[in-house]
Amino acid sequence: MAKAHVLVVPMPCQGHVTPLMELSHRLVDHGLEVTFVNTEVDHAMVVAALRASGGEATLGGGIRLASIPDGLAGDEDRKDIVKLVDAYTRHMPGHLERLIAELEAAGRPRVKWLVGDVNMGWSYEVARNFGIRVVSFWPAATACFAFMLKIPELIEDGLIDDKGLPRRQETFQLAPGMPPLHTSQLSWNNAGAPEGQHIIFDLVTRNNKLNDLAEMTVGNSFHEAEPGACKLFPGILAIGPLFADGEFRKPVGSFLPEDERCVKWLDAQPDGSVVYVAFGSMAIFDPRQFEELAEGLELTGRPFLWVVRPDFTPGLSKAWLAEFHQRVAGRGMIVSWCSQQQVLAHRALACFVSHCGWNSTLEGVRNGVPFLCWPYFCDQYLNRSYITSVWRTGLAASPDADGVVTKAEVRSKVEQVVGDGEIRERARLFRDAARRCVGEGGSSYENFKKLVDLLSE
Repeated sequence: MAKAHVLVVPMPCQGHVTPLMELSHRLVDHGLEVTFVNTEVDHAMVVAALRASGGEATLGGGIRLASIPDGLAGDEDRKDIVKLVDAYTRHMPGHLERLIAELEAAGRPRVKWLVGDVNMGWSYEVARNFGIRVVSFWPAATACFAFMLKIPELIEDGLIDDKGLPRRQETFQLAPGMPPLHTSQLSWNNAGAPEGQHIIFDLVTRNNKLNDLAEMTVGNSFHEAEPGACKLFPGILAIGPLFADGEFRKPVGSFLPEDERCVKWLDAQPDGSVVYVAFGSMAIFDPRQFEELAEGLELTGRPFLWVVRPDFTPGLSKAWLAEFHQRVAGRGMIVSWCSQQQVLAHRALACFVSHCGWNSTLEGVRNGVPFLCWPYFCDQYLNRSYITSVWRTGLAASPDADGVVTKAEVRSKVEQVVGDGEIRERARLFRDAARRCVGEGGSSYENFKKLVDLLSE
């Protein structure tokens, strides 16, 4: 029997490509054929990163890479989520239609299923027009999707207005066991410049409706992490934490080349000693905040591994950075990107200073690593609430009156996180729970089986 051909469509951001690439590897392992559709810009970065890491410019093993334009000019800022969303919603549907037609014309097996990011709800309509069946994929916390699906009730209860903006300033909980969240921290109000808020809110409400076109919704989470949200929306099947393979050999679609010196450097460090610092693919720090964080890490006296993307801090003084490098030489390692799963699984790690993106959160949880939470935007405030209030596997970095997290705060909180035996113990409990869920007979294992059975029909 011919393999079922699945088209996978992520939102064009690193944090959305990674879990869908991990899922794609798993689908291929179960006998399905996958065509993975990135935007042209993201595709070029993925291929360049694969080549730079010494790999082939393909993923092999049944995943084919394809690309379509995102509707933005080559030099436009794709970290501007509002601009990106506006462009791809208008331009990508026509390009996806052409790609599907081209795949058929080239003699590829007919696309039977689309597995699409909920944030790309327009792709479900395109698929249905071709007679392609749809599974929706939610890449963030189930609780985050729950807040979105509950928008009509939040309006009815007077928490937000019909534009999604807070009517009351208060912290509330959707259901028992779910993370408390302040009305000012709802994800759709924290995705970029306030003047673009309506574009994000419209996207969310439209995608809520388009999700009805999917025959199944799966999410990168696990039941023990989110029992409240899973109970509230049992139709969102948790199949996580997703990871491509236990040996970290399968590429997960990184936009930047991974610095392979990290693991060797970690091998030389004592167990449970290293502070790992990474803020994902989108966060931007100003020079003052960068310097406070750097000096705070220096003050801890601990070895640290810090991921600093080339575009992380525009305007940073090169002379200051060179001097800092000299001061921490041998104790601190700064890289532009790394294999985060490999780093977080390393015995040398003591804690993770994180922006609390959901992939980073799950990767830390799966490896039993305590957190110092430093959210930047979107759903990251909700994820911080899980870590600090529900799971209690970390603490929050608190900014001062000027909105700056000072070096004294960095030093103090790192010491508190590393020194707290209860946090470490709870981190281990959630690590074990995550492993049980994906192990044979676990809830995520069983839900994943349901997904494979459906896609194989």
